[in-house]
Amino acid sequence: MVFMGRFRTALVGDIGGTNARFALADLSAGTPRISNIRDYASQSYKSGGDVVRAYLTDAGSKPEIAAVAVAGPISGGAVQFTNLSWSFSEAELAGLGFAQARLLNDFESLALATQHLQPRDFHTLGHVKEGDASATVAVIGPGTGFGASALVKAGGHTLPLAAEGGHATFAPGDDVEREIARVLAKKFAHVSIERLLSGPGLRNLHEALNTIEGVSCDTQTPADITKRALAGDALCARTITRFAAILGSTAGDFALTYGARGGVYIAGGICPSILSFLDQGEFRHRFEAKGRFKTYLGGIPTRVILHSHAAFLGAADLALQLAA
Repeated sequence: MVFMGRFRTALVGDIGGTNARFALADLSAGTPRISNIRDYASQSYKSGGDVVRAYLTDAGSKPEIAAVAVAGPISGGAVQFTNLSWSFSEAELAGLGFAQARLLNDFESLALATQHLQPRDFHTLGHVKEGDASATVAVIGPGTGFGASALVKAGGHTLPLAAEGGHATFAPGDDVEREIARVLAKKFAHVSIERLLSGPGLRNLHEALNTIEGVSCDTQTPADITKRALAGDALCARTITRFAAILGSTAGDFALTYGARGGVYIAGGICPSILSFLDQGEFRHRFEAKGRFKTYLGGIPTRVILHSHAAFLGAADLALQLAA
């Protein structure tokens, strides 16, 4: 595809509760080319404008178009971050001198990115390799929080959905998970999916299982739990195994909710590091274990996104639309 738009380069970004990442996207090719990637600690800045200005200074470039993915719901062109103390708006972004400036939800961006992923960019869980290419795909993922979106396909057109599925209520799949929900209900007014399937959720899950089993141990960071599980620590391995099972069940729920017969993609920083637990554990079984709809789900592929900056591809896809 030959690019005919007025602007050839865009600022693309991905701002979350932990990191703010930016890059430049070359829009002149059919698939955006990403370069000059830089990471910043979100908590080190007082506003989105401050961190964007820092990147533009460091990059020594000022594109005329900007598309930035953000971790939170966007209303009226502005976002109040779910896991970050400050807000950001398209007006603030445009005020930095961009001719075109848009915000999009981070998982909306990932939904757009699925159109540009190559086989090397994901790891398939289970035996199903291909879904219905003309059907909707879902994107979910545990990271600092839990995100969910979908790319709806109809009549040759695509539409990304911005959603907050991570705040839906956690649905226990067995007696152990019902007990986990009971323990967490003492700590949280609402036990959402994000309370278990996220970095902080992994620690919540670990502590709940320890409480249920009467095990006494120091609270560990999500990274430490994962590291110890991979090294063979029995308690941490038990937590990651349960995490993978709950993720599989949740992925199946979103596949049914969105009608995602094109596939379910799993994003975020946690899953690429626990592929062995996802491959060998209950993930795929729990994904399909939906009673009468087992066959329906049995034909849907499940894939972990390995591309380290997939959100940039989705933001660049939006930038292409703005630049056309």
